Amino acid sequence: MQKNLNNLYLKSFIRCKRKAWLDYQGNKLNKIWTPHQSIEIINRYKNFYKLSDGDLYSGTKACVKGSSGVIGLKARSKVININAEIQPQLLKKVGGFSKWGEYKYIPVVYKLGHRTTKEHLFDLGFCSILLEPFQESKIEKGLVISNFSNQLNIQKIDLNQQLRKKVLNTFLKLNECLKKSIPDITEDRKKCTICSWQKFCDKEAKDNGNLTDIDGIGSKTALSLQKNGILNIKELAATKKIDLGEKLFQFNEQKFEKASKFINQSNSYLSGIPIRIFENENLSYLLKNKDSGFFIFDIESNPDEKHDFLYGFLKVNNLFENIEDDLYDPILNLKNNTKKSNKEIIQKLFSKKSWPVLHYGETEKIAILNLARLIDLDVKEIENLKSRFIDLHLIVRGSWILPIRNYSLKTVANWMGFKWKQKNVSGSKALYWWIQYKSTLNDLFLKKIIKYNRDDCLATLHIAKWLIKKHENIN
Repeated sequence: MQKNLNNLYLKSFIRCKRKAWLDYQGNKLNKIWTPHQSIEIINRYKNFYKLSDGDLYSGTKACVKGSSGVIGLKARSKVININAEIQPQLLKKVGGFSKWGEYKYIPVVYKLGHRTTKEHLFDLGFCSILLEPFQESKIEKGLVISNFSNQLNIQKIDLNQQLRKKVLNTFLKLNECLKKSIPDITEDRKKCTICSWQKFCDKEAKDNGNLTDIDGIGSKTALSLQKNGILNIKELAATKKIDLGEKLFQFNEQKFEKASKFINQSNSYLSGIPIRIFENENLSYLLKNKDSGFFIFDIESNPDEKHDFLYGFLKVNNLFENIEDDLYDPILNLKNNTKKSNKEIIQKLFSKKSWPVLHYGETEKIAILNLARLIDLDVKEIENLKSRFIDLHLIVRGSWILPIRNYSLKTVANWMGFKWKQKNVSGSKALYWWIQYKSTLNDLFLKKIIKYNRDDCLATLHIAKWLIKKHENIN
């Protein structure tokens, strides 16, 4: 029995044609659970409950009753002679007339992040097309809602004929796509990071030598290379620097530098062998202080609420000593920006004023300097603190080309042999645990976050050791 085409497939299609095809007829055993989806579902329900003032119920019965908010509704109809269905995220009761009485419903979607996308607009547009005959009432507006710093933001969307026409054209394309064989992997591989089909597509992309598997090559650069006859990673690795540089004219004066990077990255990716490029100031600073003590620092945060809920410190007297559990100190910030936790963090760092602070990526440094300003730390002390930070991400990228797709902490540390104690962990999963903790106050979720953060600190330490050992072996 053929499934009805719904707004969920349409959203997937807008994001990635292959995802829509896999959602519709792919083997579900190849799907993976992603914390991002669960976080969105939890946040969505919480904000829909708030928007509906607690009067939130499910299904057609809720519409008949006149509930302020309705979830879990399904409505079917034919759209351009195609069996279609909508599963609106939320219907919001507004003034007007419908088959149920002196009120009607408009569709609402929730968004993570600040940007309202084509996916949000088309979801609202498609739902309105089927909802109008279902409730026997015209729909002029839809809502996109979001939440930042616990403030509910509501954006009204005009569901005009121009939008509806675009929606119907895309719906027809979706219908045609699903009749054909599986589409190619998207060139915009950034979209894959939160997709439940990521691992399934990653394997095929590696087998095919997709250009976007090379760090720094996005969809536009990949398309430009393909137009110039470079179709995969092997062909890219075999290209001469001067020839490739001429084809990368969009990078202007950096075109030959980019050409060298892409060729080296391709060769390393294919061979599995890292390539040393050059030392930088950050590496020199690390090497100079390698025999001193260090703080290794990593945070866990909820970016939508601008809340860093855990600051993890690993106190290391010598980079190559055995690390004991009592050297790791997690400072919880359960209530956002409390003065007590802010001062505790700064005091921790100033307990060893000469110690460098190792971290991976700019987030940690920015967070600490913001805290220093919040507690009105002296300008000279802030400058001193700023000078102590050593960003290992900058050192890795500036000193080595590694045979990996990206240079995230997880990817780099995993390649260097580090293993997290908990399986399939990530910053998104830590955020999911945090949301679960806030809902349940179950300390088990905090323990999971702390265990994960400690491993992040140890992974950062592992990378520092690798960099130092490689330098000593070469020199």
